[in-house]
Amino acid sequence: MPKRPLGGTGLAISPLVFGGNVFGWTIDKQTSFDILDRFTGAGFETVDTADVYSTWKPGNVGGESETILGEWMHARGCRDRITLITKVGMPMTPDGKGLSAAWIERAVEDSLRRLQTDRIDVYLSHKYDPDASNEETLGAYQKLIAAGKVRAIGASNFDAGQLRAALDAAGAKGLPRYEVLQPEYNLYDRKSYDGALRDLAMAEGLGVITYFSLAKGFLSGKYRSEADLRQSPRGGGVKGYLNERGFRILRALDDVAARHGAKPAEVALAWLMARPGVTAPIASATSLNQLGSLLRAASLTLAAEDMAALEDASRN
Repeated sequence: MPKRPLGGTGLAISPLVFGGNVFGWTIDKQTSFDILDRFTGAGFETVDTADVYSTWKPGNVGGESETILGEWMHARGCRDRITLITKVGMPMTPDGKGLSAAWIERAVEDSLRRLQTDRIDVYLSHKYDPDASNEETLGAYQKLIAAGKVRAIGASNFDAGQLRAALDAAGAKGLPRYEVLQPEYNLYDRKSYDGALRDLAMAEGLGVITYFSLAKGFLSGKYRSEADLRQSPRGGGVKGYLNERGFRILRALDDVAARHGAKPAEVALAWLMARPGVTAPIASATSLNQLGSLLRAASLTLAAEDMAALEDASRN
């Protein structure tokens, strides 16, 4: 499978990243192992997780996803074949959050322990922290890179101004710069990335891996009424998509999918893979059947008329 350069990280990845937020949340350890086996067995290698996954589940404290992923890599002896992305900055405890040097230095050790590895391939600032200067944060990352604990860094949930300031600080102070951007982006949610942030990422040659690539599952087509929201623990987050624009996008996905003998989710991911400047979308699955559909998206080539139809449907 052809791989794509991930910005200036020196890494190249397949055009689909598996989203590990489901590990320890909507799927258990054994199902997680089965899905990871199938994902990597199909020739894919990049998994995205975060220290905070999944504090929102009752009884969880955070780190569940990293722990399961670490146990799987250890059991399979496959760490060297995996491109590992994790994040720091979201609240783990009332005091354990943000992008201060002190917290990053502590959090990275916790992540490495849970992941049962000595290095993280791409370490992301999960959210902009107004209380930590770029110089402090990037200085902490510089130490981790020098120690071999982190290979490259990136940013998630930064706007164009925040990212520009971080890049400028790196250049001015001789610090490592963010080489990867992880924005929310899909056929429905386009405002925060299309425009200044996209233009900056492309001008700076950043790798871009999108999250909520299927709009919390809405673009799979399985949620078409409020009654459908009860199908999944994630259904509650989909209600806001049940409107005229959302249904228009689903109709376009249905039409394009029918032309290709594909499923709506496959088309939605293929659209992202074909977008200029997007390296790979992140998507997750809770069953082997769902995963099989996601994997097929990587070999789906959309025609110009397909792209135009989807673009027209997703207009605001």
